[in-house]
Amino acid sequence: MDNLAPTTDALTRRAEALDTIAAVLPIDRRDKLAELLTDADVETLRHMVNEGMGANTLRALTSDLAYLEAWAIAATGAPLLWPAPEALLLKFVAHHLWDPQHRESDAEHGMPADVADALRGIGVLRTTGPHAPDTVRRRLANWSTLTKWRGLDGAFASPALKSAIRLAVRAVPRPRRRKSAKAVTSDVLAKLLATCAGHSLRNIRDRAILMVAFASGGRRRSEVAGLRKEQLTVEAPVSVEDGPPLPSLSIHLGRTKNSGAGQDEVVYLTGRPVDALNAWLVAGRIDGGSVFRAIDRWGNVSRRALDPKAVNDIVKRRVAEAGLEVGEFSAHGLRSGYLTEAANRGIPLPEAMEQSRHRSVQQASTYYNNATRRSGRAARML
Repeated sequence: MDNLAPTTDALTRRAEALDTIAAVLPIDRRDKLAELLTDADVETLRHMVNEGMGANTLRALTSDLAYLEAWAIAATGAPLLWPAPEALLLKFVAHHLWDPQHRESDAEHGMPADVADALRGIGVLRTTGPHAPDTVRRRLANWSTLTKWRGLDGAFASPALKSAIRLAVRAVPRPRRRKSAKAVTSDVLAKLLATCAGHSLRNIRDRAILMVAFASGGRRRSEVAGLRKEQLTVEAPVSVEDGPPLPSLSIHLGRTKNSGAGQDEVVYLTGRPVDALNAWLVAGRIDGGSVFRAIDRWGNVSRRALDPKAVNDIVKRRVAEAGLEVGEFSAHGLRSGYLTEAANRGIPLPEAMEQSRHRSVQQASTYYNNATRRSGRAARML
């Protein structure tokens, strides 16, 4: 078992090991990850990389593993046990799914204050209340996955654990909220693009990000941030009846959150989004590697890809500059906005899903149903 306070040599060794898988991990947090993860954790992640696990899945696993290790040390004084005993899993649920009203009369209910303070002190805990049930389920699922990749069995299918989660969720009902309160439909997008009208590098880049993310089917911020020049293929121009042919290119997404194990996803851009993307590639001198990159205060374009969070920050900043309410929009609004706009324009759901790459008809159809209900006769009785 690793010492609780890793030596400088151990931290350096882990940081160097993490460097070897920088392409698929949030390497901007390398030093922090080296502190939180154990040598065995790093080896497990490297093994997953060598086995070809998807980059987005690996990022989520790494983030959750770092949180779990930090929580285990704060809550038990020792790194995670592999496999985790049922009692540790139940403690995790009790620390993260609790009733704020019960906490008022029982200070021992929920996550202990010293554990929460320790996690906030190292920047891995931001919420002040109980976690969202989906977050807890995801971390437990990733904990289970990491256990299996170590060749071990855990108590994750335990009836007691399932019952604890079910009862905790039922005790504190939460209304489901969308990731973005409002969809970024074409009228909203036009206002955001108007803030990118200048010829500065940031304006050119942000315009390309907004147009590419929306027009490619509402790409997730991780997909936008991780886009590489090698994924772009120029296609034959698209003929239109009332004008010159439109430029076209394909984006090879590879394996995504919704794709099958051996299935590569491809989406297409046509017209103005292609022009916006090409303008950024020229202005940013992007000949290869990451497409969307940070720009420093002196106008220098970084060699590294944008962090996915930066994509959300860009959307938020443009929302503020457009005079809209920042809290009502996020990067996910581009994804929901694409389907909402497709529904408003009468584009068949299967055709829209080919571009958005939604796998669930039920999930995608909610945007269509909402658009139909809002404009239908039942909503216009007076």
